[in-house]
Amino acid sequence: MSIGNSPDGNSPEDERPFEDDHEPEQLSIGHALRQARIDAGLTVDDISNATRVRVAIVHAIEQDDFAPCGGDVYARGHIRTLARAVDLDPAPLLARYDAERGGRPTPTPAAPLFEAERIRPERRGPNWTAAMVAAIVAVIGFVGFTVAQGSDSGDDTKNQVAEGATPTTSKPAAKPTGTKPTDPKPDPSDSAIAAAPQDKVTVQVSAVDGRSWISAKDHNGRMLFDGLLKQGDSKTFQDSSKINLILGDAGAIQLYVNGKKIENDFQPGAVERLTYTKGDPEVG
Repeated sequence: MSIGNSPDGNSPEDERPFEDDHEPEQLSIGHALRQARIDAGLTVDDISNATRVRVAIVHAIEQDDFAPCGGDVYARGHIRTLARAVDLDPAPLLARYDAERGGRPTPTPAAPLFEAERIRPERRGPNWTAAMVAAIVAVIGFVGFTVAQGSDSGDDTKNQVAEGATPTTSKPAAKPTGTKPTDPKPDPSDSAIAAAPQDKVTVQVSAVDGRSWISAKDHNGRMLFDGLLKQGDSKTFQDSSKINLILGDAGAIQLYVNGKKIENDFQPGAVERLTYTKGDPEVG
């Protein structure tokens, strides 16, 4: 009696190993990942829950179909993530993937985000063009009003002189006091980093080398942010004890934790799950 593979990957004990005489290093990328998952006693759902790679994509990769990944950069990221989840060294698999496709791909800045993560629509920013037009109209109106007031005042003065009246002399302007002008308030994100309180954990996430989807939760699992961070944007999160992060493209991100820069060498296209506490910087 032959036992077929479970369509949803929920029964690893029912999945039979590949019946061939090939050595493990001769297996294809997808078959090597599938064999390692079965040997680890994990289902496709287990892997999907652990890595947040969708079940359909896990199935496709295990069948050596990388089209649903959305490109070579993201396919490599998925291969690395799945290999680590089943305790495989991802380097040989990535080298084989690159060799089969003529070399390592260059990053694609305009490519869609990982299918592994849920993409939310970007919020539309303010209409700066309309704001600038309104500001120009306001300035023109103010200048016109000032000119009109000046003309009226000049005419009144001339009338007083013609009628023999002595125009009143305005009082001299008060001398400025020695009080120094108030310094402008720092940017909220810079202030949070520069004066990070010791009784809390403060994390600043900046997209310095590209855009990346990020997710941030507090110690209770409450969602602080879940969306796309464009290049040049940054977000600051604070909690009483712990911040949990997921970075969709960790290579594009620079982190500051409790006022200190994190020097991790994140790779482009890599999905990273990080946890920071009051005692960090240390990767959780």
